[in-house]
Amino acid sequence: MNLKLKVWRQKDRNSEGRLVDITANSIPPEASFLEMLDIVNDELTRKGDEPIAFDHDCREGICGTCSLSINGIPHGPSETTTCQLYMRKFSDGDTIYIEPFRAKAFPVIRDLCVDRMAFERIQQAGGFITARAGSAQDGNAILVPKQNADLAMEAAACIGCGACVGACPNGSAMLFVGAKVTHLAELPQGQPERQRRVLSMVAQMDKEGFGNCSNYYECEAVCPAEIPATVIAKLNREYAVAGAKDTVGVE
Repeated sequence: MNLKLKVWRQKDRNSEGRLVDITANSIPPEASFLEMLDIVNDELTRKGDEPIAFDHDCREGICGTCSLSINGIPHGPSETTTCQLYMRKFSDGDTIYIEPFRAKAFPVIRDLCVDRMAFERIQQAGGFITARAGSAQDGNAILVPKQNADLAMEAAACIGCGACVGACPNGSAMLFVGAKVTHLAELPQGQPERQRRVLSMVAQMDKEGFGNCSNYYECEAVCPAEIPATVIAKLNREYAVAGAKDTVGVE
């Protein structure tokens, strides 16, 4: 396959960026999108040009590091992470636009790499749980209703890739924060800090500059972990209850 790439090149967050035309020749259809970029970078290096900077880690679809917008879609037409998108999804001669996630809270570091430490700071604001963390307990020591366990596991599948933010017209992180809040709110271990957790995480989310949710549902559409938008409704309810209790001084 021979492809025409339009790749976002930017030296650092303080420099102007632009789309640069790059050709990708002799790309095997069975190559992943990141392997295609590896092939392109090898060719750029041989010519003495600067290789394209992009994030990656596990390349197994579980870490969420590969944050690319492909033809305007976070992670591309893959319904999973970028590393699990294969070139057979494209046709010979296609023009492919490759850009970083676009969000105020995700500043570009270089080329296709963005700073997603805002997610880390939101999770840190949530703090720890006070549940015992010693040796493994008996499986029946803490009873969890199946419905709650299923909802918690569904939310815990979030890998924090940031595709939801990249897809949202407002750059909202509500799906991410909703997943993290829902995960522990549904489990007995998350109850002691439940009120403080949601207030702290939402405050940090606003501080980081993420936009508001306007129910576009683009976040749900591109989420590689298929986190449902219902976690946003759960987040809103948790925040409303916690705010009311905090106002009247109820723990």
